[in-house]
Amino acid sequence: KKQNIRVRQPLQKIMVPVLDEAFKKRLDHIQDLILSEVNVKELEYLAADNAVIVKGVKPNFKALGPKIGANMKALSSKVAELTQSEIRQLESQGSIVLDLGQVQFELQLQDVEVQAQDIPGWMVSSYSGLTVALDITLTEALQQEGLARELVNRLQNARKDQGLDVTDRISVQMDIDPVSWQAIEQYKTYICNEILADSLRLEQGLQNATPLEIEGIHCTIKLEKNG
Repeated sequence: KKQNIRVRQPLQKIMVPVLDEAFKKRLDHIQDLILSEVNVKELEYLAADNAVIVKGVKPNFKALGPKIGANMKALSSKVAELTQSEIRQLESQGSIVLDLGQVQFELQLQDVEVQAQDIPGWMVSSYSGLTVALDITLTEALQQEGLARELVNRLQNARKDQGLDVTDRISVQMDIDPVSWQAIEQYKTYICNEILADSLRLEQGLQNATPLEIEGIHCTIKLEKNG
């Protein structure tokens, strides 16, 4: 959502730091479901002590105020100085003891917000001890696949608009620029299977057709029921 990338646009990879083996096993169990739901091709596990994702900690002053009182300034300074190893300890164990000089304070994970820094070409997000990094680089191949998936969505809507039954077989004609058509042709089998089309062909100067705009590309389409 932050990058305005539709879920129908495939992306290449998610990276997830793994804090312990139990977490990795749970993630392994639902990996295919995750990748399918968010339309990403691969999931890469990172060791907890990886140098790829850098995190920082921001105190929740509202939560900490009643607990720490006059030592808030000392605590804030200490939190700002937390090392990556100490942040991992806070996330994995749920707390860490900080030496504030005159007092020892046990900082709880719920008392702070762990924030991960973005990596060039990636979006990074952390919540409740879980961090994910999403590759948002759109290669030409990914864009072409995204165009095909978006076209399927539009053609499915066009089927409904024409009152076709879900089992009706159709033929589809398109008037679109040659470059975009080349991208669509690569996924013709997939598109036809998804929309129950026996044929999908390019037709220049298509008459009595429906105009569409897909990812900024203007085209017209015409659907006909077979049989």
